Amino acid sequence: MAKGEMNSLFILLFAAVALMTGYLLYGRWLAKTWGVDPKADTPAVRHNDGKDYAPASRLTVFAHQFSSIAGAGPVQGPILAAVFGWVPALLWLLIGGIFFGAVQDFSALYASVKNDGKSIGLIIEKYIGKKGRQFFTLFCWLFSLLVIAAFTSMTSSTFNGFVTGSDGAVTQNFNGAAAATISFLFVGCAIVFGLIQKKFPNLKEWHKIVISLAFIVFMFAAGMKMPVYLTASQWNYVIMAYLFIAAVAPMWLLMQPRDYMTTFMFLGMIIGGVVGVFTGHPEMKLNAFNGFVLTSDAGAKTYMFPTLFVTVACGAISGFHSLVSSGTSSKTVSNENDMLPVGYGAMILETLLGVISLIVVGAVAVNGAVPSGLTPFQIFSQGVAGFLKNVGIPASVANVFMTMCISALAFSTLDSVGRIGRLSFQELFTSDDEDPSAMPAWKKVVTNQYFATAITLFLGYVLCLGGYSNVWALFGSANQLLGALVLISIAVFMKATNRKSWMFYFPMIFMFCVTFTAIVLNVITNVKAYMAGTAVFLVNGLQLIVAVFLVVLAVIVAVHCVKILVSIGKTPETVKVGKDGKQAA
Repeated sequence: MAKGEMNSLFILLFAAVALMTGYLLYGRWLAKTWGVDPKADTPAVRHNDGKDYAPASRLTVFAHQFSSIAGAGPVQGPILAAVFGWVPALLWLLIGGIFFGAVQDFSALYASVKNDGKSIGLIIEKYIGKKGRQFFTLFCWLFSLLVIAAFTSMTSSTFNGFVTGSDGAVTQNFNGAAAATISFLFVGCAIVFGLIQKKFPNLKEWHKIVISLAFIVFMFAAGMKMPVYLTASQWNYVIMAYLFIAAVAPMWLLMQPRDYMTTFMFLGMIIGGVVGVFTGHPEMKLNAFNGFVLTSDAGAKTYMFPTLFVTVACGAISGFHSLVSSGTSSKTVSNENDMLPVGYGAMILETLLGVISLIVVGAVAVNGAVPSGLTPFQIFSQGVAGFLKNVGIPASVANVFMTMCISALAFSTLDSVGRIGRLSFQELFTSDDEDPSAMPAWKKVVTNQYFATAITLFLGYVLCLGGYSNVWALFGSANQLLGALVLISIAVFMKATNRKSWMFYFPMIFMFCVTFTAIVLNVITNVKAYMAGTAVFLVNGLQLIVAVFLVVLAVIVAVHCVKILVSIGKTPETVKVGKDGKQAA
């Protein structure tokens, strides 16, 4: 097939116009249709405890949402999916981002804010039933383990201060070491920034921006001068220690200020990519389309359905986003008018990042294909660094900057999922109306935030030992399956509260078809590995166990949700309630 000789500038402009149109027209229509009340007190205002519930400015909440959801996925996914050609990858990014992912993120945030800041699991309990909530929460917790495993392994590999050459010689990796140093300086600076905001609550937004940029410049300069060289295994331990702290620390002290600063790094990375496209006008060197079925040199077949739709996850739709929307962001929104830019807008910006990733890999493609021997992160970092070099930025500075940004992408996702995993584990053993003081001793132990964090991180660490490449396929499938479960759950909430729900039906049906197919294929692959005697328990065994659990749990939740969705308003047990949560007349 001939190369797609398309100018990348045109692709970028087309994508930007499509995404902006989706936000202004479809996003605003959803907000108007569902009903946003700027005069209503949000859960963050009503339950301000200075820990989980902490009202913040629109930019602060947007920064947390965007930096949490824009993990490695929008970089990793489009680059891996580019093997099918740039056209199908681009189409799925745009269609998925506007009509699937942004709808899910926005609706999950909206539903949580309208339900007192409750997580999706607790919303399911209210509108579907306790058993549905328990199964969904268990699904979410298992999924959080996969996210912790994949992104910890990914981040520690990026931070690895040593590289082993083909001849066995070990050399220092300056880019990784410098990025690691910068990332952990981030933690200290974030805490200082959080304390400053606590001490001076009336800081203007431009004051916060100036302080953030000053910290970023300081961290970058210090990281370049004092790189810390540790192995990937050593970084695993350091990351786990950080995640423990982040999962239990007050939101205002660490996560909110860290995400605020991280957003400017993300924007810098996106701007770097955009500037590179505008100044260099690189040609899209990838093939436009490589077929519905790809065959490797070994004869293995890869099918575009479902592979494309689970590989490009975070840039199109990601179930993990709903956990951020309902788990943390909903508890910090200070005005309902902020929900559209935070929920819908953050996803649109992430989709744009996915498009830029596709353009980057297209610019460095060789013979119409993705460069071999390089990881997606290396492709993206080197590609954008090349763009920046063309505008006069030294290569060493550009490489460290891009490596720093990419590691920050994964790192910001990790601290959010650590907290979400802790909350999910606690919710497994509690109900919405249970008095904590009346719990038996064993339940007080398992619902203790420190115990819940420790058990979650330990199991995530065990899974990460198999390497992110071995976990990614299952993570992608589970991620999209979670998205399908969230869509059907939100559809129940919308219908039960007399809101339009039809915009969820096609996305949820499509995603169920995609994800069930992908997970069944994953199970078959791991079973074949065991039959051939090539299976490794930490890779194939654990994946097989988790995959089977995910399928079973998903079927139970989906069947239960469909029954409720169909029966709403038809029986006394499922009568509709009004938008205020009271039974409708």
